[in-house]
Amino acid sequence: MIVASIASVGAAAVFAADAGSANAQDSAASSVSPIPGASSATVYTGDVIQGKKVVSVLDVKDLEPGKKHFLYFQGAQMPTGQHWHVSVTVARGAKPGKRAVLVSGVHGDEMSSVHTVQTVMNQLDPAEMSGTVMAVTDVSRPAMESMQRRWPNSGRGIDLIDMNREWPGNENGASAASRHAGLLFNRLLRPNADVAIDFHTGTTGFDASAFNIGDMDVPEIKAMLELYPVGQIFDNPVYPSVLHNAFVAEGIPSFCPEVGAARILDLEMIPLFVDGTMNVLKHHGILAGPMGRTGKDVNVFVGNSAFPILATQAGFVEHLVKLNDKVGPGQKVAIQRNSFGEVVAEYTSSVAGEVAGLRSDTTAEAGNTLVFVLFHRAATEGVETYPE
Repeated sequence: MIVASIASVGAAAVFAADAGSANAQDSAASSVSPIPGASSATVYTGDVIQGKKVVSVLDVKDLEPGKKHFLYFQGAQMPTGQHWHVSVTVARGAKPGKRAVLVSGVHGDEMSSVHTVQTVMNQLDPAEMSGTVMAVTDVSRPAMESMQRRWPNSGRGIDLIDMNREWPGNENGASAASRHAGLLFNRLLRPNADVAIDFHTGTTGFDASAFNIGDMDVPEIKAMLELYPVGQIFDNPVYPSVLHNAFVAEGIPSFCPEVGAARILDLEMIPLFVDGTMNVLKHHGILAGPMGRTGKDVNVFVGNSAFPILATQAGFVEHLVKLNDKVGPGQKVAIQRNSFGEVVAEYTSSVAGEVAGLRSDTTAEAGNTLVFVLFHRAATEGVETYPE
């Protein structure tokens, strides 16, 4: 009964907030370039942050065609009662067409993914587009403020919540991360997507190759995965609760590019994902023009499983392979030394495949992942989980 009561109060609060937002919209002097005379499903809160209006619900069809629009979306509340606001850029094409959603910042330490989306949006000319591209570059705002992977939730002391295990979220959920995910998915992302791409990088302390993650059994997803001139494709849907799978569950083709290492801008790798994303927009008729380089031009390697090699000792790690190297069963890939320089462990691959990830922190404790090898498993059963 207590849980039911809390849920009811939460729902009432959401409806009250919507009503207040709608009133604020009615009292606002103007909106962000709406279509004159059109009925609006977009809800403006009445707030303006750094010259950009705030919405709590967005329908991109309400925005004027042929222009770029800059907004903030009102997400979950902070412990102080203020809101986390998420940056939204919309390139609304002059002509009708499909709607693409580009997302980054679900993990707060993944900077190359943010820069990739920003670069794509800066190259778009809405006057020449058919359809709409919407970009959200800072989903997990509190995590981004401290450049850390997880959302710091203060409900029971400090919990660190991986927001990419929360989708599609719950507007009345037990954690701020779940509520934030629910608000974004229900009111911003899903309603404006015919196709969606959720950009990521490796996590802090771990370097990653340029690769895409997605389910190649879905033809629409397979076609997009192959449009990127990157060396590897991880043909696996991975966890059900990640953002791209929340889109897929709603019938929206989606996948996840992985743009190298965390906390840095990889200015050599980012252009590969920019070019691939522009290819995807051309594939869906949003942009005109010839395709650029694709996976066919780089002999992309496809695997459906990732083999983790875990440290068995603590000490200093020396890698004997590089990203994208081909490895075979029994091949030595790393050694580990203690503080005296003595070798305390040697590590080999048990599979034939390509190196997709390497621990970048020099020291490691037992249980830390040192190497990921992308390979093809003859048969997969259920959802595979991976150490992080």
